[in-house]
Amino acid sequence: MWIVLPLAFVAALAVASSVFYAGWDLLGARKLKTEPRVDSKTLFDLVKLSFGVVAGSGGLVALVVAYRRQRVDEDGALRDATRLHSERFTVAVSQLGDDSAAVRLGGVHALAHLADDAPTRALRQSCIDVLCAYLRLPYTAESDLPTGDTLARHSYLELRQVRHTVIRLIRDHLRLGVEHSHSWRDHSFDFTSVVFDGGDFEDAHFLGPVSFEDAQFTGHVSFDRARLASSSVSFDGVVFTGGNVSFDRAEFAGDDVSFARARFDSGRVSFEDAQFAGGNVSFYGAQFTGGRVSFNGTQFAGGNVYFYGANLASSWVSFDRTGFVGGDVSFDGAGLTSGDVTFDDARFVSSSVSFDGVVFTGGNVSFDRAEFTGGDVTFNRTQFTGGRVSFDDAQFTGGNVSFEDAHFAGGTVDFGRAGGTAPEGLPSSGGSVLAGLVLPTAW
Repeated sequence: MWIVLPLAFVAALAVASSVFYAGWDLLGARKLKTEPRVDSKTLFDLVKLSFGVVAGSGGLVALVVAYRRQRVDEDGALRDATRLHSERFTVAVSQLGDDSAAVRLGGVHALAHLADDAPTRALRQSCIDVLCAYLRLPYTAESDLPTGDTLARHSYLELRQVRHTVIRLIRDHLRLGVEHSHSWRDHSFDFTSVVFDGGDFEDAHFLGPVSFEDAQFTGHVSFDRARLASSSVSFDGVVFTGGNVSFDRAEFAGDDVSFARARFDSGRVSFEDAQFAGGNVSFYGAQFTGGRVSFNGTQFAGGNVYFYGANLASSWVSFDRTGFVGGDVSFDGAGLTSGDVTFDDARFVSSSVSFDGVVFTGGNVSFDRAEFTGGDVTFNRTQFTGGRVSFDDAQFTGGNVSFEDAHFAGGTVDFGRAGGTAPEGLPSSGGSVLAGLVLPTAW
């Protein structure tokens, strides 16, 4: 009040002065005519002017008081809306703990509607937090159910239906544009330690921080619409913009894991210490733009890992035609043992990509037709032990590609048809070349 009121008076005086001087200038006046005596008419005009000033001041005070009354009314309405929201929130949360799956489904939908109608952003986030917390509750996957226990299986199917409904509602709200009143895009989501044995995040758009730390993806996990079985989890076309995206220590133990065509725009993307065990893992066409991407300590063990036809540690992880444009990408300390690993046709453009300390043990590792253009790509202290590593038709044009202190022990590392400038740290083809290391004649 004591800030608004003086400002209102100052503003009124400024406006009145501006109008007076504008009229003075338009009339071309040079000076005022002085009167030695004031007649009754002039005196009456001065009195009216005085009363007008007093009335205007009173009007300003009344305006400020009305403004304050409006604020009080709005605060009261917000308190009433918050109280009603809290009552509905309590009922919805109690439904989530009911023994009946139908009642729990009703609670899930009630919480979603509450989030849409929440009077404040914080209350909406509270509803989202409860839905995420429900997914984090202890959950037994189908593969761990007792054999022949019909009752346990029925309970599992009921719980699974409720959980998949939560995922679907979150996805539907993440598909809405940020300008939509029911959009949840700019909120945070905590899926830490959640067991995913199905669900669909296709075309979801995350703007805030997202955590999948210690999450478990079991059964068939699909991010590319390749197969959407009843136990699949699809992230096809998902977009992570800004914020931090964490899959640290997540376990991918299903048939197929695909991040095909996923977009990771800015922010930090981390798969540190994640476990890819079994099945196929695909990053086909994924885009990592800006920010920092870390695969430090990631273990690829079992199945096929596809980087466009590559296997990492018997897993199938695909970065086929993946674009690394700007930002930092790190595979430091990752274990790539056995199987086939391919980065065929991958493009490393003006980015910093590190394979420092990675161990390639056995199997086939392929960078065929990969383009190294600008930025820094380092294989420093990398160990190539057994198997075959191929840079067939790879192009090294610009930037810094380094194999400093790389260790070649057994197997074949083939640069035979590579083009461009020889990376640093490799011996000259004209001198002594290690057994199994094939270099172009021009190098």
